[in-house]
Amino acid sequence: MARLKQKKEDALWQADPSLPKHVAIIMDGNGRWAKKRGLPRTAGHAAGAETFRRIATHCKDLGLDYLTVYAFSTENWKRPPEEVSAIMGLLDRYLHEAIEKMERDGIRLRVLGDTAPLSEELRALIARTEEISRGITGFQANICLNYGGRDELVRAARRYAADVAAGRANDLDEAGFASYLYTAGIPDPDLIIRPSGEERLSNFLLWQSAYAEFYYTSVLWPDFTEAELDKALRDYLGRSRRFGGV
Repeated sequence: MARLKQKKEDALWQADPSLPKHVAIIMDGNGRWAKKRGLPRTAGHAAGAETFRRIATHCKDLGLDYLTVYAFSTENWKRPPEEVSAIMGLLDRYLHEAIEKMERDGIRLRVLGDTAPLSEELRALIARTEEISRGITGFQANICLNYGGRDELVRAARRYAADVAAGRANDLDEAGFASYLYTAGIPDPDLIIRPSGEERLSNFLLWQSAYAEFYYTSVLWPDFTEAELDKALRDYLGRSRRFGGV
């Protein structure tokens, strides 16, 4: 009886129209997860990739519109070459799987960041996922890859300056500037989640996070379950968003 009651309560809050439309997650803690188990860091990244698959599916099932994850920052190139290579290998595998399943699962995929330094093979896979996404409506997963918030702002400013020089732009407001960002056309995140116990943005969505709610947890990313996401969403529903008002 108690289990049935809990299921009914879960169904009610999951149908709440106040749920965030866009959740962003800093996928942190893969290395520490592996170290605690005496495993190489690459094993942590593999486990984290599986967590991303599960959480993306759960977000779609809950009726959220967007999930954005921080997968690889502009600073992550400083990591050991074997670790960077392993991360790129995981991305290659994920994109191949996505190409096979996106239409079936109804999930659009978009990569945000500077893809120029990536291999030709990865860039081709990204282009293919974007092509498939154009024929899908509904939930969208965004993967921030070779992404940095400051880099994004500098690139946006340069693009705007180039348009002004070419006579394509003049006055600029906030909405106009947002159109030059990687996230153009995507609403700002309502909720940003950071697992692993760290409490900072780490150069993630600096412009877009202006009015986001933040949720921190000590759970390492590979251990982040659907129940942990539900806990974050319930916390979000208990907050009052005033956007600078009263």
